[in-house]
Amino acid sequence: MNRRSFLARSGLGMLATAGTCLAFQGDNKGDNQNWGNRVKEIPDGSASKGMITARCDEAIKKGLAYLNSKRDRDGSYGMGPYRGNVAIAALAGMAFMCGGNQPNRGLYGKAVLDTVKYVLSRTTVGGRFNGFINNQRVGQHGPMYGHGFATLFLAEVSGMVQHPDLRKELRTKLHAAVQLIREAQKRSRDRAWRYNPDSSDADLSVTICQIMALRSAKNAGIDVPKSAVDQCTNYVKACQDRMEGWFRYTKQGGGGGGQQAFARTAAGVCALNAAGIYLEQSDEVRLGLDFLKHNKPGPGLGRAADMHYFYGHYYAVQAMWTAGGQYWSDWFPMIRDELIARQNADGSWQDAICNHYGTAMACIILQVPNNYLPILQK
Repeated sequence: MNRRSFLARSGLGMLATAGTCLAFQGDNKGDNQNWGNRVKEIPDGSASKGMITARCDEAIKKGLAYLNSKRDRDGSYGMGPYRGNVAIAALAGMAFMCGGNQPNRGLYGKAVLDTVKYVLSRTTVGGRFNGFINNQRVGQHGPMYGHGFATLFLAEVSGMVQHPDLRKELRTKLHAAVQLIREAQKRSRDRAWRYNPDSSDADLSVTICQIMALRSAKNAGIDVPKSAVDQCTNYVKACQDRMEGWFRYTKQGGGGGGQQAFARTAAGVCALNAAGIYLEQSDEVRLGLDFLKHNKPGPGLGRAADMHYFYGHYYAVQAMWTAGGQYWSDWFPMIRDELIARQNADGSWQDAICNHYGTAMACIILQVPNNYLPILQK
């Protein structure tokens, strides 16, 4: 399936014609005198021509086949203590979507549909935390991570579900999931997000999950107030070391610079991009991108670096994709070849969380040039 037919089937043809992603309130061309230049420079499908090489394509095929073979009977993914984790299910669903698959359409259409049904089945209906997407049977540190990734997945797939009853259920639960994110932000004294819906503090790693979900929901037609975006942006900017460009775990501190700050910085740049703040109008984004360029961790640097390897590169590739130009053209071939070299014989990628997670992340990263996932489309 080519990109045009994929977008047409998903109801995103207008997005493809426009040539730019839908914007938050505040994404105003008049706010940035260089906007016209940015439209010419950001990557689209043609700008990434040839970046998915034959070896890369084969690695993707093996990775998606591995994921498909590991899907549980209820449509979930995950191994050991992470079995049934909603974040891993959401990432697996998006990995298939990055290859042009939609619910019941494409080679892995059934896998996408099963994942939609699974995520919806884990959405709380009623009560104080109505809309909370969480598998309570899974022991986890910070269920708002899962909620953010799951909400992002539902927003990304929302225009692609064909069955009327399922489409209605998805829209209802997506609205509730977004409302839960907004209510959680109000409970935080920093007006950002932390591990639980009722947390009063915040950190950058959970905040990026929520702002990405809100951005995708906005693109899908759900109202997201500018005030919520501005409050999030203020928090993210407060986390940055303005001398060196890296981001702290919280605005109060946490973690230093160097390669240990790579994942946090990639998340910080993506959070600003998701809020409608881009390279040409932001010293924060420029500093963050330059830090990433000079502090990329490779494999085998020890558990501390490898622990967040896929998480960091998942956000870093999106940051470089959005920046475009030399940032993108230099970055993607480097991470592409590194990931191909790391792939296991069975098609998986190994990660400390579990191989389902590592494989989903790697497949998303490698397929960014496809330009299929709605939140990445330019």
